[in-house]
Amino acid sequence: MKIETTTHEQHIFKTIGQAAENLGIPAFVVGGFVRDKLLKRPTKDLDIVCVGDGIALAHTVAKQFSPVSSVSFFKNFGTAQIRIPAGDGEEIEIEFVGARKESYSHYSRKPNVEPGSLKDDQDRRDFTINALAISLNKPDYGELLDPFNGVADLEKKIIRTPLQPEKTFSDDPLRMMRAIRFAAQLHFTILPEACEAISRMADRITIISKERIADELNKILLSTKPSVGFDLLYKTGLLKIIFPQMTALAGAEYIDGHGHKDNFYHTLQVIDNISKTTPDLWLRWAAVLHDIGKPATKKFEEGHGWTFHGHEVVGGRMVPKIFAQLKLPQNEKMRFVRKMVELHLRPISLSRDEITDSAIRRLLFDAGDDLESLMLLCEADITSKNKQKVKRYLENFELVRQRCAEVEASDHIRNWQPPITGEIIMQTFHLPPSKPVGIIKDAIRNAILDGAVTGDYEAAYQYMIKVAAGMGYQPTGQDIK
Repeated sequence: MKIETTTHEQHIFKTIGQAAENLGIPAFVVGGFVRDKLLKRPTKDLDIVCVGDGIALAHTVAKQFSPVSSVSFFKNFGTAQIRIPAGDGEEIEIEFVGARKESYSHYSRKPNVEPGSLKDDQDRRDFTINALAISLNKPDYGELLDPFNGVADLEKKIIRTPLQPEKTFSDDPLRMMRAIRFAAQLHFTILPEACEAISRMADRITIISKERIADELNKILLSTKPSVGFDLLYKTGLLKIIFPQMTALAGAEYIDGHGHKDNFYHTLQVIDNISKTTPDLWLRWAAVLHDIGKPATKKFEEGHGWTFHGHEVVGGRMVPKIFAQLKLPQNEKMRFVRKMVELHLRPISLSRDEITDSAIRRLLFDAGDDLESLMLLCEADITSKNKQKVKRYLENFELVRQRCAEVEASDHIRNWQPPITGEIIMQTFHLPPSKPVGIIKDAIRNAILDGAVTGDYEAAYQYMIKVAAGMGYQPTGQDIK
C-alpha cells in the first residue's frame, strides 16, 4: 500500500534514505506521520527510526540541507532533532532515534533502554495505529510496513495495543492516558479489553512525572470534544488518582426528595460548550475549574434545597494549588484562570437583575481585557435542556454586553486605575505598608465605581482625607497633593 506524500516530503525521504544507505543502516518513517497521512490530517513532524546510530544519521542528513540545519541531540537517550524548511514558509521537525527496546521497572520513572531491531521498536509502540512504518531503503522504498493491522484499525476507528494491553501499559503507564487522548482527538473507540486493563492498572500512572501527565491532559482539553477524554479518565479510575478534586464533583445527593445536578457531568458539558467557541487552552481550563469549589461549599438548607454559596471564591483559592499539583504554569495563565473562576457568576447575577451603572463599572474594572473571555465562559455554563431558558439567558447576556459597551464608552473603566495610589496614601498620612492603607485605597476605588465620587484626582483626594479621618488619621503636612 502506498501513502500519498508531497514532492517536498519525497525529497526529504530520499535524502534521509540516501544518508542511511551511506552509513549502512536501514531507516524508516514511523508513527504519527504515517497515521496522520492515512487519516488525511495535517502533520509537520517526522519520526525516523534507524537500526543503528540515530544521532549519526541526524548529523549526516543535516549536512544535505542548505542552510545546514543545526542538530539538537541527547546522547543519554540516543535521540536527535533537526528542523528544515517545509516549503511553505514553515518548518518540519525531524526526530531521529535508533531502534530500541524500552520499558519501565515497577517503581521507576526512568525507562530501561537497549538497542533493538525494527520489530522490537514496533512491538514497543503504544498502539497499532502508531506502529505503522514506511521504508526509506532501496529494496522496498515507500512500502508500508503494518505488522499489527493498524490500517484496518484506522478504518474501524479503534484504539488497540500491539501486544497484550497489560504488557503495553506496564512498559509505559503514560500509554493509558495516551489511549484516552487519541480516543478524544480522533473520535476513536478504545477496545474493551484495553479499557479494562487501564482500570486494573490505573495506579501505575503514579510512576509517571506530573509534567508528562499535564501534557496529556492539555492535549485532551484541546480536542474538539474534551468530555470524551475526561469521561474515560473518570470511568477508568485515572482521574481520581491524577486530579481527585475533579472527581469530587461527581454524583448527586438527595435529601427529602431534593437533589442537585451532577456537577461533574455539568462541567463536562461546559468544557464541550467552551470548546466550540475558543481554542484557548486556559479558557478551557477555566471551564474545567469553574465549579471546583462546589463540593467544599455544598449545604442543604431546609425549605430551600441545596446551595453552593461562595463556591466561586473557594474555587478561586483552589486554582493555584491545583495548578501546582498538576505542574501547570504558576504565572499569568494561572492568574487568568483564577480570575475567570472567581468572576464566572457575576454576569449571571447581572442578567437576572436590573443592571445598574455601578455594577457594570465593577464588572468592567474586575474583568478588564478578559471581559469577552468571561462572557464566553458564562454562555458555556448554560447547560439546561430547556431551550426557552437557554434562549432567555443568552438574550440577557447580550444585554450585559451592550450595557458594558455603553458604560465603557462613557467612563473608560476597563483597565482604569484609581488616581490615588497606595504610595500617595502612605506619604500623606506617614503610614508604612499596612492594612489601613489597603482599606483607604479600596474605599476610594469603590466610591468611584459606585458613582459616589468622580474619578478626578481632586475629588478622590478629598474623599481619601474624609475616609482616613474616620479611621483616626490626619495628613502629616508632607502629602504630595
